[in-house]
Amino acid sequence: MTKKYSVKQLARLAGVSVKTLHVYDKIGLLEPAVRTDARYRIYEERELLRLQQILFYKELDFSLKEIREIMDDPDFDLIKALEGHKRLLQQKKARIDTLMKTLDNTIHSLKNKTMLNLDELYDGLSHEQALRYRTEAVTAYGEEVVTHAEIHLKSLSKDEMKKLVSQQKELGKILYLLLHESPASAKVQEVVHQHYLNTRKLWGTHNASDKQSGAYKGLGQLYLSDGRYTSEYGNPDPAFATFISEAISYYADHQLV
Repeated sequence: MTKKYSVKQLARLAGVSVKTLHVYDKIGLLEPAVRTDARYRIYEERELLRLQQILFYKELDFSLKEIREIMDDPDFDLIKALEGHKRLLQQKKARIDTLMKTLDNTIHSLKNKTMLNLDELYDGLSHEQALRYRTEAVTAYGEEVVTHAEIHLKSLSKDEMKKLVSQQKELGKILYLLLHESPASAKVQEVVHQHYLNTRKLWGTHNASDKQSGAYKGLGQLYLSDGRYTSEYGNPDPAFATFISEAISYYADHQLV
């Protein structure tokens, strides 16, 4: 026997108000399965599933008009929609987890007076050099990405920042010693993997589900196109720039798909 729900029961089950269900009915977004002679609304499993979809789309910031258009499309596939919701919610969860971690770090740093300021993010560079590096990063990755990375890095303690930068430099030196190897060799790719993970920590995106394949390949292009990015290993070395760019590109194409 099909289970039936009154408007109050459905509201309680879904965690919405009765008024909300009345609105959904009025605009044709969620009509009851049955209206009794006394004008009571009765809902069944089909309406329960539809309401679940509506709430998912609302959580993802779709308007009621957009939700109705999507769900009334003859080609609407419930299973595909659920799978899509799951992926989007996982991404949203990852973003929230990253924000929570950043907040925790910021609170900890403020309490212990170890929070980095913006100048310390570009330690060792003149103001003009720092501004030029930041402008180039914005051009390559966009203002939002750069600002997110700066906020994340400012939330770190000086020791945490120093450790990440030191790790990045050490990995670069190891890669330089592997210059005689193929960029696609297992040895090189293992180091590139560690370089990728450390880079994501520097970017503040290590908890995000987006693998950032394009952004990481873009970093490899910076090594290739600008000798300053290999100057920390001595004089700019075009051979090394080509090597690390190819190694990063191979990693992105084979591991970040």
